[in-house]
Amino acid sequence: GNVHGNGTWSFGKRRNKTHTLCVSCGRHNLSVKAIRRKTTRIGRMRYLCHVPRRFKTGFREGTEAAPRNKVAAVSA
Repeated sequence: GNVHGNGTWSFGKRRNKTHTLCVSCGRHNLSVKAIRRKTTRIGRMRYLCHVPRRFKTGFREGTEAAPRNKVAAVSA
């Protein structure tokens, strides 16, 4: 079947409690929605999209590529 995320499609289905008691200590786990948003799931995964590309170059940052001086030959 179709797998739906937590976008507009799911708004009619929200009828369970979001702030529930913690199982281990009995406190109200108020940050449960924030934890769910921050994890990498069906949503955007904005950070993890770029990790494989950065891994290939060894996570180097702030450097500039050396100039390739072959522009004159192409335009002639």
